[in-house]
Amino acid sequence: MGSELRIIPINDVNREESYRVLARAFADDPVIRWLVSDPGRDVALFRFLDRVTHGAPDSCDLALDGDRAVGAAYWDPPGHKQSVWTAVSSFPLLLNIFRTRVRRAGEVEHIFGKLRPKEPHWYLSTIGAIESGRGIGTSLLHHRLDTMTGPAYLESSKRENVPLYERFGFEVTEVVTLPGGGPQVWPMYRPAR
Repeated sequence: MGSELRIIPINDVNREESYRVLARAFADDPVIRWLVSDPGRDVALFRFLDRVTHGAPDSCDLALDGDRAVGAAYWDPPGHKQSVWTAVSSFPLLLNIFRTRVRRAGEVEHIFGKLRPKEPHWYLSTIGAIESGRGIGTSLLHHRLDTMTGPAYLESSKRENVPLYERFGFEVTEVVTLPGGGPQVWPMYRPAR
């Protein structure tokens, strides 16, 4: 990286940039590609995930290398839920993104919901970096986890990312194969510190 990496809050000014970063970071993600066949809809997907299911205020971070966005992380704090109205009003956007795979997307959300811990916890809904091996994901994780006292949970969609999360105290709870010939995911839990 050309300059020192900085982590800043995601806000209304840089939110769209975070979607573009995540779209690049997840371009080859097996779960994303299984759900959204056209990478041209990925920015809309991350906008949807932020506005409709995640994106709690003051819990999302953008990694900058100089003034260039290179990574993003979206956390849901314990008890975070979007309103029913938000979910219902987003249905046209949902159809536009997932198209013929909208049922598949609903099944995945249902499965992920059942896997999540019942106790209050921080949920890392999305983390991605446009350059691997540069410490961007590590910096984003340190930024939140170093001050977090409660438990945390995530689903890793790539086996090769599991060791990174394990270094932060996450443990794989099981390996899940998504239905209908879907890819595997690794739910991971980190106890309270």
